Amino acid sequence: MLALLAQLPPAPGSPIANAARAAHAIGEHPEADLAVFPELFLSGYRLDDLDAVAVDADGPELGFLAKAAVKAGTAVIAGFLERSGSGFYSSVACFDEDGELVAVYRKLKLFGGEAEAFLPGRRMLLVELAGRIVAPMVCFDMEFPELARAAALAGADLLVTVAANMDPFGREHRVHALARALENRVPHLYVNRVGHESGFAFTGETCSIDADG
Repeated sequence: MLALLAQLPPAPGSPIANAARAAHAIGEHPEADLAVFPELFLSGYRLDDLDAVAVDADGPELGFLAKAAVKAGTAVIAGFLERSGSGFYSSVACFDEDGELVAVYRKLKLFGGEAEAFLPGRRMLLVELAGRIVAPMVCFDMEFPELARAAALAGADLLVTVAANMDPFGREHRVHALARALENRVPHLYVNRVGHESGFAFTGETCSIDADG
């Protein structure tokens, strides 16, 4: 598998602009089997005024990604702020190479003030993308070994974590990203954003880790 790991800073408050940027990146790398974008990439990282940047799973913002996926023949995982009838989720959209939205995963473990802003997801998810059985996780999810372990036992052969990890927590994610691969003997793609937003400095350190850590 050839993966595009998009360590990019989103434009705060501009879901359409960020979706277009993601679509452009996918189009620039049609050789990629899978393209991965960070947590909340379409919205930017914020915990207030969520309705202004939230998107619907069937909205035009994700439509940009669907069209880019099918044009490039590339599966896509991208973080977005999902609007639902009951509230908001930090979610990831999973598109196959035909541009079909095959799954939406909602972050299970919420960090700090996220618990007051977002609703937690309710279930682990496995999805077939680019010939792999993928277990998507979002940022803080990765710090709970039991989640990745359950995914591996259920048949996942690739872990994919999208993150918006910030200072001073870079070291924690370096350790956890490697550990989740090594302890499960499953490769792990970790994609974190960079840049500054909402008073946070995001640490990047995107990486691809093989099954031997």
